[in-house]
Formats: sequence, C-alpha cells, structure tokens
Amino acid sequence: MSERHHRPVRWSWLASVAAVVALCLGLVTAPASATPSRPLPLDPAATVTPQIVNINTRFGYNAAIGAGTGIVIDPGGVVLTNNHVISAATDISAFDVGNGQTYAVDVIGYDRNADVAVLQLRGAGGLPSAAIGGGVAIGEPVVAVGNAGGGGGAPTAVGGRVVALNQSVSATDTLTGADERLGGLIQADTAIRPGDSGGPLVNNAGQVVGMNTAASDSYKMSGGQGFAIPIGHAMGVAGAIRAGAGSNTVHIGPTAFLGLGVAESGGAGARVQRIVNNGPAAATGIAPGDTVVGIDGVAINGPTGMTDVMVPHHPGDTITLRWRGGDGERSAPVQLGEGPPA
Repeated sequence: MSERHHRPVRWSWLASVAAVVALCLGLVTAPASATPSRPLPLDPAATVTPQIVNINTRFGYNAAIGAGTGIVIDPGGVVLTNNHVISAATDISAFDVGNGQTYAVDVIGYDRNADVAVLQLRGAGGLPSAAIGGGVAIGEPVVAVGNAGGGGGAPTAVGGRVVALNQSVSATDTLTGADERLGGLIQADTAIRPGDSGGPLVNNAGQVVGMNTAASDSYKMSGGQGFAIPIGHAMGVAGAIRAGAGSNTVHIGPTAFLGLGVAESGGAGARVQRIVNNGPAAATGIAPGDTVVGIDGVAINGPTGMTDVMVPHHPGDTITLRWRGGDGERSAPVQLGEGPPA
C-alpha cells in the first residue's frame, strides 16, 4: 500500500451549523454536476442505512442549530461521530435511520484533538451496528454516506475512489475559536457536503473504512475532495473513551463550563468576547474586553490553549482564573458548572 504526503489543505468542517459558520443549512447546495457519474460500488441503502443516525444539535448560547451524522458501533445504542458535530451543543438528539425512532443523546466522552466523540442513545437496544473494515488502498472504490445538507431522512451517498493517504488538514472551530489540526486522513474524490460529518466511508464489501470529517473548499464548485479519519484510529479512540480512560485530550462524562466566550489576543491570552449571564465566571467581575492569561497557574496564550487546559476538568471542580483588565491583573476561584461538550 503506497502513501502520498501532501501539504495541509484548506478545509471545512462538515457539520452544518446554521447562523454560525459559512457552510449553513439551506445556504449550501452542491450542483448536480458535483456528484461523480461512476456507479456506486454497492447499494448504500441496503448495506449502510440501518447503521446510521442523523444527529441534530442546538447551540443555546449562540442561537443556532446544526446537523451531522453518526455510526452505530454497538447494538445498545453507542454511536461514533466527530467531536465537532456535537461541540458546544446544548441539546443533542439522534434520528435512527434504521428504525425511524428519535432518541435523546448523552455524550459518553470525546477527544477534541482526534475529532472523535462517542454518544449513547437513551433507551436504545437491538440496533444493527456497522461492519468495521480495515485499511484502504489508493484507487480503491469507496462510498461516502451521510446527512448531507442536514435534510434528515434517508442518507445520501456519493461514490468515488481513494486518491491519497496520510493527509493533513487544519481549520479554526468557529464556535470555540480553537485551532484544529488532523493528520493521517484518507482523501477521496467523494463530493461530501456539510452534514456528512461523522458518517461512514464504506468500501466495496460494505465495511466502514473511515469516518467523514472534512472537505476542501472547492466542493462548492467542482465536487472537491473529502477527507475521512481511518476507522481503525477512530475506533481506537472510541475504545479508550468507552473504557473511561480520560487524559489531557480525552474527556469522559459531562463537560465543565466556565461561561466565557473568548477570541485570539495576539498570543497574549484569550480575549473575552462574551460572558454567560449567571454563568460560573460572571460573579468574578471579569468583563468583555478583558484577557484571560492563566488557569490554575498554566499560562493561556489563546482559545486553543484555554480549551486544552479545561479538557480534564469536570462540573463541580474549582479552578483559579487569572485575567488582565483595565485595572490590572486579577484572579479569583471559580466553581465550574455543567455545560456543552468542548
């Protein structure tokens, strides 16, 4: 199996988030010519559809809604998806395409650096789970399946071929301001669209070989390229999450909530853009325009660093928040609340 190594490409998250990102539901459509004309190597409806859920999200702190896709990996209702599909969501539900039922969702855990999240459908049981495959070769036919455009219902499927392996992509999460970079990705000429994130990339045998994650910006005009996390890597991360193996990158259970929206500040901290009313940090006196410079003695140089420091914490933990404002530098203890996934 040969590999190609390219420079990082400009890419776009494939979770559709209305009123927040440029790839908005109802605003992004793929032209008819974007779908490859080659025949699909398998019948996605018969093979993959029963193993997929459409994920719907609400972002209460941003007045937005979103959509993505998930893969059932356990009959008890355990679902694999991208972390960016559920990141910052205050409400998550899933429509199981196989049985037509809608489930409330609990987040078992996530790894933001790997862009992997594991969900539990409340009350689910006896669901068909995906057939997990192995590696892929350049030139191999594949089908990308997902909730393209966030329209719900039966998933869409586009065929293509693997064109490169071990690819790297990078982007900025519009909701958190954190920088994201992924490596080791499968690149295929599948015209995937917003809403496909978390859906399966399937081989000719009907096995899931990857999880759709990103697309080059050119998908809007010419079909572009799709990128998927190799399923072996995604399942390895999911296994650690399900085992409760928390770390500096893997978060297990409910997410700690500080109640601050921050942005870059030239590498000199995280500038406060908004404060959630009655949120944990509101009582400290920190104000919009101030800059967070430290948490628990760890220097903060931007939103990404702030997110990283918060990953190991849980609701109820007390941290020491340090910030700089017009009256100089201050610090205060903050007891963290429960909030949306990071």
